[in-house]
Amino acid sequence: MRLFEYFWYRIRPVHLVLIPLSLLFAAVAAMRRQAYRRGWLRSERLRVPVIVIGNISVGGTGKTPVVLWLVELLRASGYQPGIITRGYGGSERLQEIRTDTDPQQAGDEPSLLARRSKVPVFAGRDRPAAARALLEAYPQCNVIVSDDGLQHYALARDIEVAVVDGERKFGNGWLLPAGPLREPVLRLESVHAVVVNGDEELADVRAPRYRMRVTGAVFRNLRDGKLQATAADFKDRPLHAVAGIGNPARFFAHLERLSLAFARHRFPDHFAFSADDLAFAGEDTVLMTEKDAVKCAAFAKAGWWYLPVDADIDPALAQMILAKLRTLHGRQAA
Repeated sequence: MRLFEYFWYRIRPVHLVLIPLSLLFAAVAAMRRQAYRRGWLRSERLRVPVIVIGNISVGGTGKTPVVLWLVELLRASGYQPGIITRGYGGSERLQEIRTDTDPQQAGDEPSLLARRSKVPVFAGRDRPAAARALLEAYPQCNVIVSDDGLQHYALARDIEVAVVDGERKFGNGWLLPAGPLREPVLRLESVHAVVVNGDEELADVRAPRYRMRVTGAVFRNLRDGKLQATAADFKDRPLHAVAGIGNPARFFAHLERLSLAFARHRFPDHFAFSADDLAFAGEDTVLMTEKDAVKCAAFAKAGWWYLPVDADIDPALAQMILAKLRTLHGRQAA
């Protein structure tokens, strides 16, 4: 990812080659959207409402905390939600992800979603098939949350929420491979809400925008999840911060806001950690993201800790989603 970011967030001479490829990518993506919009390709509509949480760019935007925030909102409001996700690598095959499913088979994000959300989670490349399987196994489920499904038009959706990294925004503005975008910025005009992760403004986006901040200050031990610590407990210790996520810089900045000093260790997103990969730390304290922790718990040392985070989102977004759901469920009941 770091090599790609070198090109995606600026313009370099190599873009003379990459931009024509981006134009081709944009044309194919536009034709695909039109095919679903005109009914040439079929979108499957489920018997329950579908809420899609996604983004238009590659890399970490803070989408997973938004999914967890939404599931908690739905549960607190009397709904029984379920989550579908594509997974990553081998986890793209259709399967139910349980709290005890091996992360090497399930993928890091599906495992994290299952452990934190406490609701049914199904993963699979085919989103409609994953949703059908979830509803068959859990018929009481009355709303589906699709993780990272904005571009998966085969599944019809009732509410679309796009998450944008307020700091990195849209990079150099080009689609893949010249830039980080999966779809043009104009796509955001058709979503119901844009969640901006950070304090920055998106003046050029006309869709309703809602501010979000990621919070978290209590670390948990990988070997014993009941053990907790704060940043003050790590003062004057040699610290190593490990991040194998889409945007490691955001995690490191979070630790800096907690007044911690540490050595940075970046790994590719979805990296399959082994004990040897973290041998550099010796017996020093290691701090990592929760997504990385699910893959490292099996070989963790006593001094390894992870930081759970939560999304603090403008309450107006919750009001909008719940109002929309009431309308959808009322229409179905009629």
